[in-house]
Amino acid sequence: MITRFRAVLALTLAVLGPATSVAGPTPEEAARIAAVIRPADDFTGAEPFEALSGGAATSKKKTLDANAFSQSSGNISFERELDFKLGNALFRRLWVSSPSSTTSADGLGPLFNARSCQRCHLKDGRGHPPAANWPDDSAVSMFLRLSVPAGTEAEREALASHRRNVIPEPTYGGQLQDLAIKGHDAEGKMRIRYEERTVTLADGEVVSLRKPSYSITHLGYGPLHPDVMMSPRVAPPMIGLGLLEAVDERDILAWADPEDADGDGISGRANRVWDAEIDKATLGRFGWKAGEPSLLQQSSHAINGDIGISAPLAPAPAGDCTARQTACLEAPHGNSALHDGLEASAEMLRLITFYSRNLAVPARREPGNPQVLEGKRVFYEAGCIACHRPKYVTRRDSRGPEQSFQLIWPYSDLLLHDMGEGLADDRPEGRASGREWRTPPLWGIGLTETVNGHSQFLHDGRARSLLEAILWHGGEAEAAKNRVQALTKAKREALLTFLKSL
Repeated sequence: MITRFRAVLALTLAVLGPATSVAGPTPEEAARIAAVIRPADDFTGAEPFEALSGGAATSKKKTLDANAFSQSSGNISFERELDFKLGNALFRRLWVSSPSSTTSADGLGPLFNARSCQRCHLKDGRGHPPAANWPDDSAVSMFLRLSVPAGTEAEREALASHRRNVIPEPTYGGQLQDLAIKGHDAEGKMRIRYEERTVTLADGEVVSLRKPSYSITHLGYGPLHPDVMMSPRVAPPMIGLGLLEAVDERDILAWADPEDADGDGISGRANRVWDAEIDKATLGRFGWKAGEPSLLQQSSHAINGDIGISAPLAPAPAGDCTARQTACLEAPHGNSALHDGLEASAEMLRLITFYSRNLAVPARREPGNPQVLEGKRVFYEAGCIACHRPKYVTRRDSRGPEQSFQLIWPYSDLLLHDMGEGLADDRPEGRASGREWRTPPLWGIGLTETVNGHSQFLHDGRARSLLEAILWHGGEAEAAKNRVQALTKAKREALLTFLKSL
């Protein structure tokens, strides 16, 4: 009996032919790919290789525990596994302030949100809002983005050309940093208040939703701009990012319908953002509003903005500090000739990005279970796949061989959608409006509690269950949400069983 990875390769070769060219698919190949990724219409059994959400890169780990999101690509070579482990060590590294006895881990802050990447992306999984007894519970895996409307012609041009996604708040920068090294004041503390509201389902079940409101206390550097816009963000899961990077841009744009030309009420739009690696605007695909084009840029901006570490594509040694925070700008930093004149060298960022690219998606649990299959039918019939597109075949010329030419099941179109007033943050980012969010991938969502010990979802963790997350959907997803709200309890439970199997 051949292994599951040989089976995936056999399927790929049978359906698509050998991956011998880095060019796009021929018309014949494109037709075969289209047949493979066509949405299911038979729910009597699992689709071929549906259990392998990440294709041959799916995690080999059979026992799913708190480390389920921390495994390497299932098809990674022994030699490349070493780079994965080195990247993991850097991802977990606790940075310290300068000057220090080490030149390889100093440069923290001076203002920051976390001391390591892992502190935000807990177990490589999903962050959470602070508990109700805040400030006793840390908010380290959630923070507030900050920006203001463009106020000058230069700022308007920067936004129009996509060279900037937002205009940072002039004193506090692009995000609120609630921690600081010794001798410096933190910027402030995020305060969350919840208002409970109820929704009655068709069968009479009552579900309580909590609507959050956000404010900032203990401001350390004076008042905020009067027109400041705030957007809360929890750290998203890290699994499968390299596979999403490997989806052909054309395959994503094929689903874009900004004017709703087909009249189905779904108007997916692509974000356009500046890619510093190629020095031009390109498709955004990472982040809650698709504000980053690549994993290297995402990693560079995160280590700089969240930790205050200078890195390729984000070389400021004081991180997100602004011109009005002079003490922060004048503080010692850890830039070193040993690290390309930075605090995190190009090689460090290569390894961190390699690690991020190869965090594997776990295998599905019981995709052929009758309850799961019934839930899958409900998911399709409710119209959820209009945004949560089930599957793709990745590019042949992906940045890593592990991600190349794989049949994957992320359940996302990676496009922006208007999610209604209930989820609006009223803060534009690039082309994304204050009501739009990128469709988050669903793979691994059923393991959130196993990995992270909670079941809090959406961009700000307001939903305390998958059902609550669905009931917050509005805008383009209003019709699908209403269909779910009208389900019988049996069908609703089947739907949730399907989601938990992903």
